[in-house]
Amino acid sequence: MRNTRIPSCALVMGLMLAVYGAQGTKTLSVASKMPELRPVVVQGAMDLEVKKFASRLDNVSIEKVGGWTFWRGTLDGYPVIVSKTLKGISNSAAATAIAAEHYHPVAIVNQGTAGGHDRQLHVYDIVLGKYAVNLGAFKTAYRKSGQGSDFSGWTPLDLLVSEDSAGEDPNAHTMGRFQGNEQLLAAAESVKHLYYKGRVVQGVIGSGEIWNRELDRIKWFHGQYGTTVEEMETASAAQISGFFQIPFLGIRVLSNNTTNDGTYDAKTGVACQEYVYEVVKAYIATTLKH
Repeated sequence: MRNTRIPSCALVMGLMLAVYGAQGTKTLSVASKMPELRPVVVQGAMDLEVKKFASRLDNVSIEKVGGWTFWRGTLDGYPVIVSKTLKGISNSAAATAIAAEHYHPVAIVNQGTAGGHDRQLHVYDIVLGKYAVNLGAFKTAYRKSGQGSDFSGWTPLDLLVSEDSAGEDPNAHTMGRFQGNEQLLAAAESVKHLYYKGRVVQGVIGSGEIWNRELDRIKWFHGQYGTTVEEMETASAAQISGFFQIPFLGIRVLSNNTTNDGTYDAKTGVACQEYVYEVVKAYIATTLKH
């Protein structure tokens, strides 16, 4: 007759495996039912545009992806990531794509300093980007050698309109606009009374890798395309956010304004972060926690 007894050690081990297996299955089942909160990403190109915000997060850890730095933490218990995009169109686009793929954010706010295009605005005033535009995509008119350059003859190019050459497609000869998310704008409007260092207005943020100081060109951008400020990142971040269908808003503080002799002040970067902190806090409270 076959011996059906199981040695006691083997029996205990079997029972332990069965218990741990059941507990593990139960834990996975519970965890799988808990939705992971998607973070808000706050972007800035330079240390003076991100370090203050990152210092105010709780439970912070730092991650690096290539040349880009991300501070992961919480604000009022909700996950927030501060992203140092580095300066310029390409860096901003790359940092936004990395954030979208790695962290799957529920919203992106690109913020920092900018130069003024509107004479009515002054250093420390803040512009909420109702729209962002690309100031680096134009087709110039033909001019013979020796005739010089005339920006008033430039035709804007919307590079997203056609798969064909934008320069040859008349449908692409328009200024593309990236609209700010309405809920993020509403959150920004709801806390502007907390900002005492200047005005907070809605406007158009122009992005390009030229620091314009020619008053006639600034006046032309402002008159033709309604630009309120210029900087080097917002439009590209807005474009990539749009590809990933992530709600987006640009927020920029005037660090200088050539049109009215407003001189550069680096401390405006801290002022902008303090305001954006309140914006994100309001967005979490009114939109994400409801």
